[in-house]
Amino acid sequence: MAKRPKVSIIGAGTVGTAAAHWIASLELADVVLTDIIEGLPQGKALDILQAGPIAGFDTRLTGSNDYAATAGSDVVIVTAGIARKPGMTREQLIDTNAGIVRSVIEPVVKASPTCVLIMLTNPLDAMTYLAYKVAGLPRARVVGQSGALDSTRFRTFLAMDLGVSVDDIHAMVIGAHTDKDMVPLPRYATVRGVPISHFLAPEKIDAAVARTRRGGAEITELMKASGFTAAGAALCEMVEAILRDKKRVIPSCVYLDGEYGQRDVCVGVPIVLGAGGMEKIIEVPLDASEKAAFAASVGAVREMLAGLKV
Repeated sequence: MAKRPKVSIIGAGTVGTAAAHWIASLELADVVLTDIIEGLPQGKALDILQAGPIAGFDTRLTGSNDYAATAGSDVVIVTAGIARKPGMTREQLIDTNAGIVRSVIEPVVKASPTCVLIMLTNPLDAMTYLAYKVAGLPRARVVGQSGALDSTRFRTFLAMDLGVSVDDIHAMVIGAHTDKDMVPLPRYATVRGVPISHFLAPEKIDAAVARTRRGGAEITELMKASGFTAAGAALCEMVEAILRDKKRVIPSCVYLDGEYGQRDVCVGVPIVLGAGGMEKIIEVPLDASEKAAFAASVGAVREMLAGLKV
């Protein structure tokens, strides 16, 4: 019997649990949920496991408070950290979450030295950079979920405005995973290859861009807590691309070494995601306004990095 891949999720909060649910339902891998709270990951894993007979999946899920349970993982997802509350920016989480990320990365990489590491702790770009520096892994194997989530929000809003299936919308978001600094690229958004400018007036496009930037904040304001379902699904999409070597083009936060004219920074750009992690960075041509927006976005990330002792 072939051995099933293994995915470990560090942090059994709402996002980690949602990711575990999506991954289990697609039978992509066996899943280990870990958390520092005794009983929490064990209970969450058991709860999802008991849905198997109904949903028809045989995925094995376990929960643990010990990083030893994550040993031999093909992919490790880090969601550990405090979540933002209404009125908070992702940037305000940096000091607390930097300490959490430092404490997590060393033991999980020691237990799974060949894993691909996916980061989803905010502020995402700074925490991905920190994880890359601490982990000592090749840059291809440290990837942050940024545009994967932001792009699906952009696609959702465009589909709503156009009254068409989300399957027919292609759109991407690059830059920092922050409310004001992310860079949606409407010029590259299409409906089955037809530019959205053919269907939507400029003010409608601008409104979709603005709503995308506030996609996470809008949910937080409504629920008084961070969103988790779409974030978990976006993590699942990334895991599937890696484990099934699908070579998906997914905007993600990666370490740049000259691409887009930037070095020594982690920020969202379109990449080819496959078995090796980040297999290629795609440098799409940017016009003057897009270049300026991306440069400002990178500048915002560098300001956050200045506070990290790496």
